[in-house]
Amino acid sequence: MMAETAEEISRKPEIRKELQRATGEKRPEKVKARGRDKFWFVAHALILAGCAVVYWLLSVKLIALPQAGTNIAERLLRGTALIVIVLAIARAISVYALARIEDVALAIAVIAISIIFVNWYGALAALGIGSIIIGLALQTPMKSFIAWIYILVRQPFRVGDRIQIGDATGDVIDVGYLDTTLWEFGGKYISGDHPSGRIIKFPNEKVLDEIVYNYSWPLFPYIWNEIRFQVAYNSDLEFIASTMQKITEEELGKEMIARVQTFRDLLARTPVDELEVHERPRVIFRVSDNTWLEAIVRYLVQPREAGRVKTRLIKKLLAALNTAPDKVMFPAGAAR
Repeated sequence: MMAETAEEISRKPEIRKELQRATGEKRPEKVKARGRDKFWFVAHALILAGCAVVYWLLSVKLIALPQAGTNIAERLLRGTALIVIVLAIARAISVYALARIEDVALAIAVIAISIIFVNWYGALAALGIGSIIIGLALQTPMKSFIAWIYILVRQPFRVGDRIQIGDATGDVIDVGYLDTTLWEFGGKYISGDHPSGRIIKFPNEKVLDEIVYNYSWPLFPYIWNEIRFQVAYNSDLEFIASTMQKITEEELGKEMIARVQTFRDLLARTPVDELEVHERPRVIFRVSDNTWLEAIVRYLVQPREAGRVKTRLIKKLLAALNTAPDKVMFPAGAAR
């Protein structure tokens, strides 16, 4: 199946925002709330307005309550208003495609506890040593929470992306308020791109301190890959180059042409448009550190297919090159 072009990709609503953010283009269409979402927005606005009216009636003594009852009622109204605002923000984030927040219970619980135990919190905060302890205890969680907001807004990765951050590599399966969970591939016990069976959890604050490598950018979810063979200097380099290019092109030629065209279209929308990108698999030769040459074939592949494609290509390339031992001379264990 032919890979999608940049124009076809840009029509998909889930990545229009990514294209606009990456290239600076204006979005031709605005995200619109559905009927159910509009209902909830109106409901949130009415509840907030109701809380404001009741609060005003209490403040001007039109609703007669004892002072203690008035204080409790005002706290409850403020808490209700905050909870409604949290729910409205969560729905707005979901509707306008920043991210879907499935769990707002934590924020609601914090608001409720702050209402019920407001005096306890004030007494604890008044103690200097208590403030220090709380500050130290919340330093990492607060930084991770801020990093979660950064992940929502800047989107260095999303659920389903394949990433590397620090020494951790894997597919993102969950992004929480405080930490992110990866399904590891490769790792200590297995080579290549196969899942290891382990999960990796890291605090979100790591995103603010580490470089994030994302293999699943929606506009171009491919990576460049290479296969290298070491050959003797007196080998037939023209035969090696033509054979390696032919085998690789037969394996993924048409798909790679479409992928490279997508790559060129995207580069043309950015300041980095002068790069020379070949639309077909390319074979190059380099001088190795030892007494051999390196024959390298370079091609585009989907990250999750990289290991399987490389295995198929190595088998086919070796079979074709070994048919002419007088033209291709390998050292022992030269393929990489």
